[in-house]
Amino acid sequence: MLRVTSLSKTRRQRVAEPPPRGLDTLPDDWRQLLKRWVRRGGDSRWETLKGDAGVGQQNLAQALLDWLLENGWVALTEKFERAEWWPYRVQFQEPATLRAALGIADADATAANWQTVRDALPPDTPLLDALDALPPKTALARTDLATALARWQLEQRSGTQRDFALFARGATKAVSSAEWTWLAIATDLAEWGIERHTPLLLVAAPITLHLPQGVLDLAACADFCALTPATLAAATSADGTPARWHLVENRTSFERVARTRAADAGVIWLPGFPPAWWREAVAHVLTLAPAPAAIACDPDPAGVAIALQAGALWQAAGLDWQPWHMDIATLQSLASHSTLNAWDQTRIAQLAQSALPDSLSTLLAYMREHNVKGEQEGIL
Repeated sequence: MLRVTSLSKTRRQRVAEPPPRGLDTLPDDWRQLLKRWVRRGGDSRWETLKGDAGVGQQNLAQALLDWLLENGWVALTEKFERAEWWPYRVQFQEPATLRAALGIADADATAANWQTVRDALPPDTPLLDALDALPPKTALARTDLATALARWQLEQRSGTQRDFALFARGATKAVSSAEWTWLAIATDLAEWGIERHTPLLLVAAPITLHLPQGVLDLAACADFCALTPATLAAATSADGTPARWHLVENRTSFERVARTRAADAGVIWLPGFPPAWWREAVAHVLTLAPAPAAIACDPDPAGVAIALQAGALWQAAGLDWQPWHMDIATLQSLASHSTLNAWDQTRIAQLAQSALPDSLSTLLAYMREHNVKGEQEGIL
């Protein structure tokens, strides 16, 4: 039974008295159109809704409107014109129930769901700030990428973008181009051992590599060269050994150091947390041209962790390594600084349990006491 309420001489509203009935009997084309209407909001002009049906679908729109009115899902405001009552405005009744019945996520429910998921994530989960900047629905859809990054690093994996997509979602093309763009903006994927194509070791050194197919004179490069892991693995011997290997984390800083290095120095780019391919390639280089190392990373908790992981290769080879430009004086000399976040605090607590060179232990204590960290670009 429809209840009719007069709003003015030319306006009236009609609404069914019983509560809304289920949507189980709706044909699929009616349901899809209704979803489009509901996504518009709870109060829309009839001409707008009718237009959503598209050309040639006006009868479908009218039939759906009649059904919604008779079954209590809408209140219909009508206008009296040309001696007849015409639909003017449609207001959905119980919109939350209607959205749920149609499988449309409620914005408030989505936001609450995201907050629940966000609160359950460990504080050292990658990309938390980047997720927080997204709409809740998008953040929920991309949380698995952030947690997959954490697992990828924990398992010390490396590979191409398709390798990561397979690891994260079970299919090589399961990460969309929009998601790759977001990941690339949010972080340096190379630092996670994720490359678009075959990864490259960037190196400058006064050595000549001998391979089955010929020789490579690295000293002939004007600044540095880029070698694939397969190329390095094929090297059987080397002529020459640098007086010291310099490892530099930041790409821009690496290029500066490579161009200005002493003739007897070797320089290797350290792409953040060293991926497996990098560790294998550098370990092989050390068997061919062993020399102590000076390791320069960002003067921040992550940089300390990166330096320790890279230095472990030199320890395993029985070679000395020392931090380089990673001390309190260097941090203090920077023109700008950043404050520590929750991830940094957690990392410092973890590193405090490790055996550290004295300079790095002192640097971490200073960071924690003064709530400060820096970036390598201001140093090298």
